[in-house]
Amino acid sequence: MAERERLAKAFEGVGDEYDRYRPGFPDAAADAILPNRVDAVLDLGAGTGKFTELLITRADRVIAVEPSAAMLDVLRMKLPAVAARIGGAESIPLLDRSVDAVTVAQAFHWFDRDAACAEIRRVLVTGGVLGLLWNRSDPGCAWDRACQSVAHPAVTADLDSTTASADELPGFVLDGHTEIAWSEQITRDDYIRRWLTVSSFLAADDDTRAAMVAELDSILDTDPATAGRSLLTLPMVTEVFTYIAA
Repeated sequence: MAERERLAKAFEGVGDEYDRYRPGFPDAAADAILPNRVDAVLDLGAGTGKFTELLITRADRVIAVEPSAAMLDVLRMKLPAVAARIGGAESIPLLDRSVDAVTVAQAFHWFDRDAACAEIRRVLVTGGVLGLLWNRSDPGCAWDRACQSVAHPAVTADLDSTTASADELPGFVLDGHTEIAWSEQITRDDYIRRWLTVSSFLAADDDTRAAMVAELDSILDTDPATAGRSLLTLPMVTEVFTYIAA
């Protein structure tokens, strides 16, 4: 837990770079969670609003809660209509039964699961929806998986298993599980910069970070799918779990 908390704190000063280089999410992921428009939705651990922006057309009121002030500043600038609040999953700054749905994109593995589930259940209306989603490497993309192992040498297996361990959550009934395959075009430079917004890179000292970047460069220089290319086609999978508040 101590190591996870250390890595999570690395995001506290990141904002613009995270928003510029991190991938977004496909519309189909939002559709899987909110097939119909709702009154109020909370995006928890919202970051810079990479997923929040997909909720604007799916709810009358969108609330974003995020512990990093730097990230929330970016979200406020991008999405002025969203009610943005500093806060964490274990102590959500909302009233009981005040939202119809809660979404958590790329963040649930940072939470204290039981405490967060209790808080999410508290702010949800009876029968409300919880949607958890993660972008992950496409298993068939060897070079991206190799880069993933550089970024998370000690915790890759743990992070890769977060979605599998999300099958059962206290206070919720699993309602659906969807995997959405998609891809994006990204320059090699921006792909490297994306990794520099990942917790293990942010928390590393300068020498360690430089060595990690050199490993990424070596992978891209030698893999047949990326060698000599400045524009890369990056396949990804977005995994979505939906739950109903019990």
